[in-house]
Amino acid sequence: MSGHPAEQHHGGPAPQLDVLLPVTVILALGSLYLLLAALARHRNPVAGWSRRRTGWFLTGLGLLALAQLPPVAPFAHEDFRGHMLQHLLVGMYAPLALVLGAPVTLLLRTLPTDRARMLSGILRSRPLRVITHPALALVLSVGSLGALYFTPLYEAIDGQLIWHQVLHAHFLLSGCLFAWVIAGPDPAPARPGVPTRLVVLGIAIAAHAILAQMMYAGLYLGVRAPAEQIQGGAEIMYYGGDIGELLLAAALVATWRPTPRTKRQSHSAATR
Repeated sequence: MSGHPAEQHHGGPAPQLDVLLPVTVILALGSLYLLLAALARHRNPVAGWSRRRTGWFLTGLGLLALAQLPPVAPFAHEDFRGHMLQHLLVGMYAPLALVLGAPVTLLLRTLPTDRARMLSGILRSRPLRVITHPALALVLSVGSLGALYFTPLYEAIDGQLIWHQVLHAHFLLSGCLFAWVIAGPDPAPARPGVPTRLVVLGIAIAAHAILAQMMYAGLYLGVRAPAEQIQGGAEIMYYGGDIGELLLAAALVATWRPTPRTKRQSHSAATR
């Protein structure tokens, strides 16, 4: 995942595991989603299940596979620019597509009634409200980039297979959480209003740009790699991050459903 070719885990079973593990997980998730989609259509043929949602989820899995397979994966092991490209695919683009697949809604439609009620209760629970708070999602998604690239952390975990997978899991989960909080179509009782989400997204865009510019300039950087790789990685982070966040903003607008006027009036009256 770096610009240190000699430090990578070449030889032995590690490279095979590095590919087989994520591919197995991706195939398992795709099969499970398709099975649940078929079950949803069988249970309620009228409502069915959106092919568009299915397409988004499979696109997300495809982007994950692209990040984990040649030529991107070997490029990421040998060059910091490849690492940054892999990071964008795993942490921004794939999460947005996966979230637009509405996996929680699919689960609610296919689980037995008692378990669906349990899942709804979890969605409304206080711990989940804390975890899905936009500020925490912002720190986990964008804030962790500062800890990774501007401290000794990146060099400490460089070339270690297990930490490589842990890092990818963090990119993916924090990216899904941020996309879900900002523009997810799934039910989320604690999701704030559109103005708040736009402010959080604006902070994320600014933070991403500042980190990329600091990386390009080499300020406080904790990554050791050739200058052309660092600057190339910073450019990928800057422009690729902008595109990813614009797509997220477009998803937010596309999934936004304004509250009906009568409902707003009733709510205002009830809170007086």
